Amino acid sequence: MTERPQMYRFHQGDRVLPFAASEYDARLAGLRKSMAAEGVDACVFTSMHNIAYYSGFLYCSFGRPYGLVVTNTESVTISAGIDAAQPWRRCHGDNITYTDWQRDNYWRAILSVTGSGKVIGYEGDHLTLLQSDKLRGFLSPSKTVDIAPATMRQRMMKSAAELEIIRHGAAVADVGGFAIRDAVKEGAREIDIAMAGRDAMELEIAKRFPDAEYRDTWVWFQSGINTDGAHNPVTARQLQRGDILSLNTFPMISGYYTALERTMFVKEVDAASLKIWEANVAAHEYGMSLLKPGASCAEITAKINAFFEERQLLQYRTFGYGHSFGVLSHYYGREAGLELREDIDTVLEPGMVISMEPMLTIAEGQPGAGGYREHDILFITEDGNEDITKYPYGPEFNVVG
Repeated sequence: MTERPQMYRFHQGDRVLPFAASEYDARLAGLRKSMAAEGVDACVFTSMHNIAYYSGFLYCSFGRPYGLVVTNTESVTISAGIDAAQPWRRCHGDNITYTDWQRDNYWRAILSVTGSGKVIGYEGDHLTLLQSDKLRGFLSPSKTVDIAPATMRQRMMKSAAELEIIRHGAAVADVGGFAIRDAVKEGAREIDIAMAGRDAMELEIAKRFPDAEYRDTWVWFQSGINTDGAHNPVTARQLQRGDILSLNTFPMISGYYTALERTMFVKEVDAASLKIWEANVAAHEYGMSLLKPGASCAEITAKINAFFEERQLLQYRTFGYGHSFGVLSHYYGREAGLELREDIDTVLEPGMVISMEPMLTIAEGQPGAGGYREHDILFITEDGNEDITKYPYGPEFNVVG
């Protein structure tokens, strides 16, 4: 039989990446600075977000492991044979394809880059127990270091190139929002309205980024009781007059996720609902005014809590008031150090990107029942912030249909 290799390099086609090579070189330089401080010889990344951040390649696992190995001199993505040369075309640095002719060729490919007995950096918030055992068995590290906290801190500070792609993403989210607004009418189904928003965003992304890969753009459009949770899936429920609605658009551009979220009503809004809605909008505006350099996440959270408490609404708050944006999605990535919660002491700095998204949920059967949510994305600047979300919020624009 033909001799089958454990790994090989399959490089063909032109390389196309979301950013210039200099952007990835700068990110790798920042990583290597952290590696030197921690005494790490090689990092073995397994998460979608860090592999994408440092190499540009966003993998689709389908049950297969993927990786990125970074040493002082090399940056090598590790990919499965099913993807052929696509990972190389979409990554900065080298790429090794491992085969499945023999179990654990993935780890043999990693070993070919790291060598044995080295100090290995890993992602403690992503590496599974099974793969951790294999890391130790194949690489025989002299020491392991959780490098994930350092990489998260690096990702929280955006470069000019990242700010530009996030700005485009927010504009695409607005396009989806306007398409959804136009599609809202009595009798329409959540799924039909969601598809209108998704299609509009995908076409807009293709117009703005003709050389990109297109995937993971989606919409959660919720109505009635289905608005009670921020991440409730779309259904086939038909809209009725007076329904509360949640518009949520989520465009994805080369791994960079943005979002737009708005409360809406079909044709009319009752007095009790209007009161809750206006209070949430006021909290949203107040919260955005607090997003300035030098303010801590916990301090901002405490002030918005006090705002709601004065109005006897704090008990209806359902989650933190905002989070970082960048390389992340509903199934990968989270810069947990930059979330507007009571237990996060991170101080805002210019170059950070954060949302403001207060949400109140009133239980079914009570006046004003439903979930109320507004969401803008803001850049932290030297003297304050810049709101890059342009779709209007509030009753004046969002009683529709």
